[in-house]
Amino acid sequence: MAHTDALSTDYVRELDRRDPLAGFRGRFVFADPDLIYMDGNSLGRLPKATAPHLDDVVQRQWGERLIHGWNEGWMALAGRVGGKIARLIGAQADEVLISDATSVNLFKLATAALQARPDRHKIVTDDLNFPSDLYVLQGVCERAGRPCELVVLPSPDGVHGPVDALAGAIDDDTALVALTHTVFKSAYRYDMDAITRLAHDAGALMLWDLSHAAGSVPVDLNGANADLAVGCTYKYLNGGPGSPAFLFVKEALQETLQNPIRGWMGQRDLFDFGLTYEPAPGLQHFLTGTPPVLSIAAIEPGVDLLLEAGMDRLRAKSVQQTEYLIHLWERLLEPVGFTLNSPRDAERRGSHVSVGHPDGWRIAQALINDMRVLPDFRKPDNIRIGVAPIYTSFEDVWQTMTRLHRIVDEGLHQRYDAGFGTAT
Repeated sequence: MAHTDALSTDYVRELDRRDPLAGFRGRFVFADPDLIYMDGNSLGRLPKATAPHLDDVVQRQWGERLIHGWNEGWMALAGRVGGKIARLIGAQADEVLISDATSVNLFKLATAALQARPDRHKIVTDDLNFPSDLYVLQGVCERAGRPCELVVLPSPDGVHGPVDALAGAIDDDTALVALTHTVFKSAYRYDMDAITRLAHDAGALMLWDLSHAAGSVPVDLNGANADLAVGCTYKYLNGGPGSPAFLFVKEALQETLQNPIRGWMGQRDLFDFGLTYEPAPGLQHFLTGTPPVLSIAAIEPGVDLLLEAGMDRLRAKSVQQTEYLIHLWERLLEPVGFTLNSPRDAERRGSHVSVGHPDGWRIAQALINDMRVLPDFRKPDNIRIGVAPIYTSFEDVWQTMTRLHRIVDEGLHQRYDAGFGTAT
Protein backbone atom coordinates (compact mmCIF):
# COMPACT_ATOMS: atom_id res chain seq x y z
CA MET A 1 0.00 0.00 0.00
CA ALA A 2 1.46 3.34 -1.07
CA HIS A 3 0.18 5.27 1.95
CA THR A 4 1.61 3.93 5.20
CA ASP A 5 0.31 6.44 7.75
CA ALA A 6 -2.78 4.81 9.26
CA LEU A 7 -4.04 8.22 10.39
CA SER A 8 -4.16 9.68 6.89
CA THR A 9 -7.25 9.97 4.72
CA ASP A 10 -5.26 8.61 1.78
CA TYR A 11 -4.52 5.44 3.74
CA VAL A 12 -8.10 4.79 4.77
CA ARG A 13 -9.54 5.59 1.35
CA GLU A 14 -7.15 3.13 -0.23
CA LEU A 15 -8.42 0.49 2.21
CA ASP A 16 -11.92 1.19 0.94
CA ARG A 17 -10.80 1.05 -2.68
CA ARG A 18 -9.32 -2.41 -2.07
CA ASP A 19 -12.37 -3.72 -0.18
CA PRO A 20 -13.93 -6.60 -2.18
CA LEU A 21 -17.25 -6.05 -0.37
CA ALA A 22 -17.42 -2.30 -0.99
CA GLY A 23 -20.18 -2.68 -3.57
CA PHE A 24 -22.65 -3.93 -0.97
CA ARG A 25 -22.70 -0.51 0.71
CA GLY A 26 -24.67 0.89 -2.22
CA ARG A 27 -27.40 -1.71 -1.68
CA PHE A 28 -28.47 -0.14 1.61
CA VAL A 29 -30.41 3.07 2.24
CA PHE A 30 -28.28 6.07 3.29
CA ALA A 31 -30.96 8.73 3.76
CA ASP A 32 -28.48 11.13 5.40
CA PRO A 33 -25.10 10.85 3.66
CA ASP A 34 -23.45 13.00 6.34
CA LEU A 35 -24.41 10.66 9.19
CA ILE A 36 -21.83 8.05 10.18
CA TYR A 37 -23.87 5.13 11.49
CA MET A 38 -22.03 2.84 13.90
CA ASP A 39 -25.00 1.22 15.61
CA GLY A 40 -25.75 -1.69 13.29
CA ASN A 41 -25.19 -4.00 16.26
CA SER A 42 -28.46 -2.57 17.66
CA LEU A 43 -30.48 -1.94 14.48
CA GLY A 44 -29.20 -2.74 11.01
CA ARG A 45 -29.61 -0.45 8.04
CA LEU A 46 -32.49 -0.82 5.62
CA PRO A 47 -31.63 -2.84 2.49
CA LYS A 48 -32.83 -1.11 -0.67
CA ALA A 49 -34.54 -4.31 -1.77
CA THR A 50 -36.76 -4.47 1.32
CA ALA A 51 -39.28 -1.76 0.37
CA PRO A 52 -40.13 -3.14 -3.11
CA HIS A 53 -40.25 -6.66 -1.67
CA LEU A 54 -42.74 -5.58 0.99
CA ASP A 55 -44.67 -3.61 -1.61
CA ASP A 56 -45.18 -6.86 -3.52
CA VAL A 57 -46.26 -8.70 -0.37
CA VAL A 58 -48.75 -5.94 0.49
CA GLN A 59 -50.04 -4.87 -2.92
CA ARG A 60 -50.05 -8.13 -4.86
CA GLN A 61 -49.95 -11.01 -2.38
CA TRP A 62 -52.31 -9.44 0.16
CA GLY A 63 -54.14 -6.85 -1.94
CA GLU A 64 -54.85 -9.07 -4.95
CA ARG A 65 -54.56 -12.65 -3.75
CA LEU A 66 -56.13 -12.08 -0.32
CA ILE A 67 -56.49 -15.33 1.65
CA HIS A 68 -54.99 -17.32 -1.24
CA GLY A 69 -51.66 -16.00 0.02
CA TRP A 70 -51.56 -18.58 2.80
CA ASN A 71 -51.45 -21.40 0.28
CA GLU A 72 -49.14 -19.50 -2.07
CA GLY A 73 -46.20 -19.13 0.28
CA TRP A 74 -47.21 -17.55 3.57
CA MET A 75 -47.61 -20.81 5.49
CA ALA A 76 -44.09 -21.86 4.51
CA LEU A 77 -42.49 -18.46 5.11
CA ALA A 78 -41.27 -19.04 8.68
CA GLY A 79 -39.45 -22.17 7.63
CA ARG A 80 -38.19 -20.82 4.31
CA VAL A 81 -36.58 -17.71 5.79
CA GLY A 82 -35.41 -19.75 8.77
CA GLY A 83 -33.74 -22.12 6.34
CA LYS A 84 -31.79 -19.25 4.83
CA ILE A 85 -30.64 -18.09 8.27
CA ALA A 86 -29.59 -21.69 8.93
CA ARG A 87 -26.93 -21.30 6.23
CA LEU A 88 -25.44 -18.37 8.17
CA ILE A 89 -25.24 -20.23 11.49
CA GLY A 90 -24.10 -23.69 10.48
CA ALA A 91 -27.44 -25.48 10.77
CA GLN A 92 -29.67 -27.58 8.53
CA ALA A 93 -32.60 -25.84 6.87
CA ASP A 94 -35.13 -27.87 8.87
CA GLU A 95 -33.53 -26.88 12.20
CA VAL A 96 -34.32 -23.14 12.12
CA LEU A 97 -37.67 -21.32 12.23
CA ILE A 98 -38.71 -17.68 12.45
CA SER A 99 -40.96 -17.45 15.49
CA ASP A 100 -41.97 -14.84 18.07
CA ALA A 101 -39.41 -12.64 19.85
CA THR A 102 -36.00 -13.74 21.14
CA SER A 103 -37.18 -13.76 24.75
CA VAL A 104 -40.24 -15.88 23.95
CA ASN A 105 -38.10 -18.35 22.03
CA LEU A 106 -35.63 -18.47 24.91
CA PHE A 107 -38.48 -19.24 27.31
CA LYS A 108 -39.75 -22.01 25.04
CA LEU A 109 -36.39 -23.71 24.61
CA ALA A 110 -35.13 -23.29 28.18
CA THR A 111 -38.39 -24.69 29.55
CA ALA A 112 -38.24 -27.58 27.09
CA ALA A 113 -34.67 -28.30 28.21
CA LEU A 114 -35.65 -28.39 31.89
CA GLN A 115 -38.52 -30.75 31.09
CA ALA A 116 -36.06 -33.01 29.26
CA ARG A 117 -33.80 -33.19 32.34
CA PRO A 118 -36.39 -33.77 35.11
CA ASP A 119 -33.89 -34.95 37.73
CA ARG A 120 -31.63 -31.88 37.47
CA HIS A 121 -31.98 -28.56 39.28
CA LYS A 122 -29.56 -25.97 37.81
CA ILE A 123 -29.31 -23.58 34.89
CA VAL A 124 -25.82 -22.12 34.48
CA THR A 125 -25.15 -18.76 32.84
CA ASP A 126 -22.95 -15.67 33.38
CA ASP A 127 -23.32 -11.99 34.27
CA LEU A 128 -22.28 -10.93 30.75
CA ASN A 129 -25.53 -12.37 29.41
CA PHE A 130 -28.11 -9.92 28.13
CA PRO A 131 -30.28 -8.94 31.13
CA SER A 132 -33.47 -9.93 29.32
CA ASP A 133 -32.09 -13.46 29.01
CA LEU A 134 -31.50 -13.54 32.77
CA TYR A 135 -35.06 -12.34 33.41
CA VAL A 136 -36.43 -15.12 31.22
CA LEU A 137 -34.25 -17.76 32.87
CA GLN A 138 -35.33 -16.55 36.31
CA GLY A 139 -38.94 -17.01 35.25
CA VAL A 140 -38.20 -20.45 33.83
CA CYS A 141 -36.73 -21.54 37.16
CA GLU A 142 -39.67 -20.13 39.12
CA ARG A 143 -42.11 -22.09 36.95
CA ALA A 144 -40.13 -25.31 36.76
CA GLY A 145 -42.43 -27.24 39.11
CA ARG A 146 -39.43 -28.37 41.15
CA PRO A 147 -36.50 -26.65 42.92
CA CYS A 148 -34.38 -24.92 40.27
CA GLU A 149 -31.40 -22.61 40.76
CA LEU A 150 -30.12 -20.09 38.25
CA VAL A 151 -26.34 -19.93 38.72
CA VAL A 152 -24.98 -16.62 37.37
CA LEU A 153 -21.19 -16.72 37.21
CA PRO A 154 -19.29 -13.40 37.32
CA SER A 155 -16.90 -12.35 34.59
CA PRO A 156 -13.35 -11.97 35.90
CA ASP A 157 -12.99 -8.50 34.40
CA GLY A 158 -16.30 -7.40 32.88
CA VAL A 159 -14.95 -8.17 29.41
CA HIS A 160 -14.12 -11.87 29.13
CA GLY A 161 -16.35 -14.84 29.89
CA PRO A 162 -15.75 -16.85 33.10
CA VAL A 163 -14.55 -19.96 31.29
CA ASP A 164 -12.74 -21.52 34.26
CA ALA A 165 -15.72 -20.88 36.56
CA LEU A 166 -18.05 -22.47 34.02
CA ALA A 167 -15.92 -25.59 33.97
CA GLY A 168 -16.26 -25.80 37.75
CA ALA A 169 -19.98 -25.02 37.93
CA ILE A 170 -21.34 -27.32 35.22
CA ASP A 171 -21.99 -30.64 36.94
CA ASP A 172 -24.33 -33.61 37.03
CA ASP A 173 -27.10 -31.45 38.54
CA THR A 174 -26.99 -29.00 35.61
CA ALA A 175 -29.93 -29.29 33.24
CA LEU A 176 -29.01 -26.41 30.92
CA VAL A 177 -26.13 -24.09 30.13
CA ALA A 178 -27.39 -20.86 28.52
CA LEU A 179 -24.94 -18.24 27.26
CA THR A 180 -24.73 -15.41 24.76
CA HIS A 181 -22.20 -16.41 22.12
CA THR A 182 -21.04 -12.83 21.44
CA VAL A 183 -21.50 -10.68 24.53
CA PHE A 184 -23.53 -7.51 24.07
CA LYS A 185 -21.30 -5.11 26.03
CA SER A 186 -17.75 -6.24 25.34
CA ALA A 187 -18.22 -8.36 22.18
CA TYR A 188 -16.39 -11.25 23.87
CA ARG A 189 -16.90 -14.46 21.85
CA TYR A 190 -17.16 -17.79 23.58
CA ASP A 191 -15.50 -20.85 22.08
CA MET A 192 -18.75 -22.57 21.11
CA ASP A 193 -17.16 -25.98 20.62
CA ALA A 194 -15.38 -26.00 23.98
CA ILE A 195 -18.30 -24.77 26.09
CA THR A 196 -20.78 -27.08 24.38
CA ARG A 197 -18.46 -30.00 25.17
CA LEU A 198 -18.37 -28.92 28.83
CA ALA A 199 -22.17 -29.02 28.95
CA HIS A 200 -22.43 -32.36 27.17
CA ASP A 201 -19.71 -33.99 29.27
CA ALA A 202 -21.90 -33.25 32.31
CA GLY A 203 -25.06 -34.49 30.58
CA ALA A 204 -26.55 -30.97 30.27
CA LEU A 205 -28.12 -29.33 27.24
CA MET A 206 -26.53 -26.25 25.65
CA LEU A 207 -28.47 -23.14 24.52
CA TRP A 208 -26.79 -20.24 22.69
CA ASP A 209 -28.13 -16.73 22.16
CA LEU A 210 -26.83 -15.65 18.74
CA SER A 211 -28.31 -12.14 18.69
CA HIS A 212 -24.93 -10.40 18.35
CA ALA A 213 -23.38 -13.25 16.36
CA ALA A 214 -25.73 -14.14 13.50
CA GLY A 215 -24.62 -12.31 10.39
CA SER A 216 -21.49 -10.85 12.01
CA VAL A 217 -19.29 -13.81 12.92
CA PRO A 218 -19.09 -17.37 11.60
CA VAL A 219 -21.22 -19.77 13.64
CA ASP A 220 -21.26 -23.55 13.23
CA LEU A 221 -24.02 -24.95 15.41
CA ASN A 222 -23.88 -28.41 13.85
CA GLY A 223 -20.10 -28.49 13.95
CA ALA A 224 -20.19 -27.71 17.67
CA ASN A 225 -23.02 -30.22 18.22
CA ALA A 226 -25.06 -27.46 19.86
CA ASP A 227 -28.53 -28.39 21.05
CA LEU A 228 -30.52 -25.16 21.02
CA ALA A 229 -30.16 -21.54 19.93
CA VAL A 230 -32.14 -18.33 19.61
CA GLY A 231 -31.38 -14.98 18.02
CA CYS A 232 -32.85 -11.74 16.81
CA THR A 233 -32.99 -10.58 13.19
CA TYR A 234 -32.88 -6.79 13.48
CA LYS A 235 -29.17 -6.35 14.18
CA TYR A 236 -26.68 -7.72 11.67
CA LEU A 237 -29.41 -9.52 9.70
CA ASN A 238 -31.03 -6.14 8.90
CA GLY A 239 -34.60 -7.39 9.30
CA GLY A 240 -36.08 -4.14 10.60
CA PRO A 241 -37.11 -2.77 14.01
CA GLY A 242 -38.69 -5.44 16.19
CA SER A 243 -38.51 -8.06 13.46
CA PRO A 244 -39.33 -11.61 14.60
CA ALA A 245 -36.59 -13.81 16.01
CA PHE A 246 -35.39 -17.28 15.09
CA LEU A 247 -34.97 -20.49 17.04
CA PHE A 248 -32.81 -23.55 16.40
CA VAL A 249 -33.41 -27.07 17.70
CA LYS A 250 -30.99 -29.83 16.76
CA GLU A 251 -32.73 -32.39 14.56
CA ALA A 252 -32.09 -35.24 17.00
CA LEU A 253 -33.99 -33.39 19.74
CA GLN A 254 -36.99 -32.17 17.77
CA GLU A 255 -39.25 -35.12 18.50
CA THR A 256 -38.38 -35.31 22.21
CA LEU A 257 -38.50 -31.66 23.30
CA GLN A 258 -41.92 -30.15 23.95
CA ASN A 259 -43.07 -26.62 23.23
CA PRO A 260 -44.45 -25.20 26.52
CA ILE A 261 -46.49 -22.54 24.65
CA ARG A 262 -48.75 -24.71 22.54
CA GLY A 263 -50.71 -23.19 19.72
CA TRP A 264 -52.56 -23.81 16.50
CA MET A 265 -49.55 -23.45 14.23
CA GLY A 266 -47.73 -26.21 16.12
CA GLN A 267 -50.64 -28.64 15.92
CA ARG A 268 -50.51 -31.77 13.79
CA ASP A 269 -53.19 -31.59 11.05
CA LEU A 270 -54.09 -28.07 12.16
CA PHE A 271 -57.03 -27.76 9.75
CA ASP A 272 -58.75 -30.74 11.34
CA PHE A 273 -59.40 -28.38 14.28
CA GLY A 274 -59.08 -31.17 16.82
CA LEU A 275 -59.73 -30.19 20.42
CA THR A 276 -56.73 -32.08 21.83
CA TYR A 277 -53.19 -30.89 21.14
CA GLU A 278 -51.04 -33.24 19.09
CA PRO A 279 -47.62 -31.79 18.26
CA ALA A 280 -46.68 -31.45 14.61
CA PRO A 281 -43.62 -33.45 13.58
CA GLY A 282 -40.13 -32.00 13.51
CA LEU A 283 -39.49 -28.39 14.37
CA GLN A 284 -42.98 -27.26 13.34
CA HIS A 285 -44.45 -27.81 16.81
CA PHE A 286 -42.28 -24.99 18.18
CA LEU A 287 -44.50 -22.56 16.32
CA THR A 288 -47.31 -21.14 18.42
CA GLY A 289 -49.38 -18.33 16.91
CA THR A 290 -50.04 -17.21 13.36
CA PRO A 291 -46.81 -16.07 11.67
CA PRO A 292 -46.54 -12.27 11.17
CA VAL A 293 -46.18 -12.43 7.38
CA LEU A 294 -45.22 -8.80 6.72
CA SER A 295 -42.54 -8.81 9.41
CA ILE A 296 -41.04 -12.12 8.34
CA ALA A 297 -41.01 -10.99 4.71
CA ALA A 298 -38.95 -7.93 5.69
CA ILE A 299 -36.17 -10.16 7.05
CA GLU A 300 -35.45 -11.94 3.79
CA PRO A 301 -33.70 -9.25 1.69
CA GLY A 302 -31.08 -8.59 4.38
CA VAL A 303 -30.38 -12.29 4.81
CA ASP A 304 -30.05 -12.68 1.04
CA LEU A 305 -27.38 -9.95 0.98
CA LEU A 306 -25.37 -11.67 3.71
CA LEU A 307 -25.57 -15.00 1.89
CA GLU A 308 -24.39 -13.33 -1.30
CA ALA A 309 -21.47 -11.64 0.47
CA GLY A 310 -20.50 -14.84 2.32
CA MET A 311 -19.74 -15.13 6.01
CA ASP A 312 -16.05 -15.88 5.48
CA ARG A 313 -15.55 -12.64 3.54
CA LEU A 314 -17.68 -10.66 5.99
CA ARG A 315 -15.71 -11.99 8.95
CA ALA A 316 -12.38 -11.23 7.27
CA LYS A 317 -13.45 -7.62 6.71
CA SER A 318 -14.86 -7.34 10.23
CA VAL A 319 -11.57 -8.47 11.74
CA GLN A 320 -9.62 -6.06 9.53
CA GLN A 321 -11.91 -3.16 10.48
CA THR A 322 -11.99 -3.87 14.21
CA GLU A 323 -8.20 -4.36 14.25
CA TYR A 324 -7.84 -1.01 12.52
CA LEU A 325 -10.26 0.55 15.01
CA ILE A 326 -8.20 -0.76 17.92
CA HIS A 327 -5.02 0.52 16.29
CA LEU A 328 -6.63 3.98 16.14
CA TRP A 329 -7.65 3.60 19.80
CA GLU A 330 -4.01 2.97 20.67
CA ARG A 331 -2.81 5.95 18.64
CA LEU A 332 -5.54 8.48 19.38
CA LEU A 333 -7.75 7.53 22.30
CA GLU A 334 -5.69 5.64 24.86
CA PRO A 335 -3.44 8.69 25.38
CA VAL A 336 -6.51 10.81 26.30
CA GLY A 337 -8.00 8.43 28.84
CA PHE A 338 -10.03 5.87 26.88
CA THR A 339 -9.90 2.20 27.85
CA LEU A 340 -10.47 -0.76 25.55
CA ASN A 341 -13.49 -2.64 26.92
CA SER A 342 -13.41 -5.44 24.35
CA PRO A 343 -11.04 -8.39 23.91
CA ARG A 344 -7.77 -7.50 22.19
CA ASP A 345 -7.62 -10.96 20.59
CA ALA A 346 -9.65 -10.91 17.36
CA GLU A 347 -10.40 -14.62 17.74
CA ARG A 348 -12.33 -13.86 20.94
CA ARG A 349 -14.00 -10.66 19.66
CA GLY A 350 -17.19 -10.11 17.70
CA SER A 351 -17.94 -7.28 15.30
CA HIS A 352 -18.36 -4.39 17.71
CA VAL A 353 -15.78 -2.71 19.89
CA SER A 354 -16.45 -0.98 23.20
CA VAL A 355 -14.27 1.87 24.42
CA GLY A 356 -14.68 3.34 27.87
CA HIS A 357 -14.09 6.75 29.43
CA PRO A 358 -15.09 8.25 32.80
CA ASP A 359 -17.03 10.87 30.81
CA GLY A 360 -18.37 8.28 28.36
CA TRP A 361 -22.01 9.41 28.52
CA ARG A 362 -21.17 13.05 27.79
CA ILE A 363 -18.71 12.08 25.08
CA ALA A 364 -21.37 9.92 23.41
CA GLN A 365 -23.78 12.86 23.40
CA ALA A 366 -21.18 15.10 21.79
CA LEU A 367 -20.38 12.39 19.24
CA ILE A 368 -24.05 12.13 18.25
CA ASN A 369 -25.05 15.79 18.36
CA ASP A 370 -21.86 17.62 17.38
CA MET A 371 -19.92 15.09 15.33
CA ARG A 372 -22.79 13.39 13.41
CA VAL A 373 -21.63 9.90 14.45
CA LEU A 374 -24.26 7.51 15.84
CA PRO A 375 -22.91 4.75 18.13
CA ASP A 376 -24.67 3.53 21.25
CA PHE A 377 -23.89 3.72 24.95
CA ARG A 378 -24.12 1.14 27.72
CA LYS A 379 -23.61 1.96 31.38
CA PRO A 380 -21.35 2.65 33.10
CA ASP A 381 -18.92 3.93 30.47
CA ASN A 382 -19.19 1.85 27.28
CA ILE A 383 -19.36 3.58 23.93
CA ARG A 384 -20.13 0.67 21.61
CA ILE A 385 -18.90 1.07 18.06
CA GLY A 386 -20.70 -1.37 15.80
CA VAL A 387 -18.95 -2.53 12.66
CA ALA A 388 -21.39 -4.05 10.16
CA PRO A 389 -18.92 -5.09 7.47
CA ILE A 390 -21.52 -5.42 4.73
CA TYR A 391 -22.02 -1.63 4.70
CA THR A 392 -19.51 -0.02 7.13
CA SER A 393 -16.55 1.58 5.37
CA PHE A 394 -13.01 1.96 6.68
CA GLU A 395 -13.50 5.71 6.46
CA ASP A 396 -16.51 5.37 8.78
CA VAL A 397 -14.19 3.77 11.33
CA TRP A 398 -11.50 6.43 10.85
CA GLN A 399 -13.97 9.30 11.12
CA THR A 400 -15.49 7.85 14.29
CA MET A 401 -12.17 7.53 16.08
CA THR A 402 -10.73 10.86 14.96
CA ARG A 403 -13.93 12.65 16.00
CA LEU A 404 -13.88 10.94 19.40
CA HIS A 405 -10.36 12.26 19.87
CA ARG A 406 -11.39 15.75 18.83
CA ILE A 407 -14.26 15.79 21.35
CA VAL A 408 -11.95 15.11 24.28
CA ASP A 409 -9.09 17.22 22.93
CA GLU A 410 -11.33 20.26 22.56
CA GLY A 411 -13.54 19.53 25.58
CA LEU A 412 -16.71 19.51 23.48
CA HIS A 413 -18.36 17.00 25.82
CA GLN A 414 -18.21 19.35 28.79
CA ARG A 415 -21.31 21.23 27.68
CA TYR A 416 -23.43 18.11 28.28
CA ASP A 417 -24.98 17.04 31.56
CA ALA A 418 -23.10 14.22 33.28
CA GLY A 419 -26.35 12.43 34.26
CA PHE A 420 -27.51 9.44 32.26
CA GLY A 421 -30.47 9.88 29.96
CA THR A 422 -32.05 7.42 27.59
CA ALA A 423 -29.32 5.48 25.77
CA THR A 424 -29.45 5.83 22.04
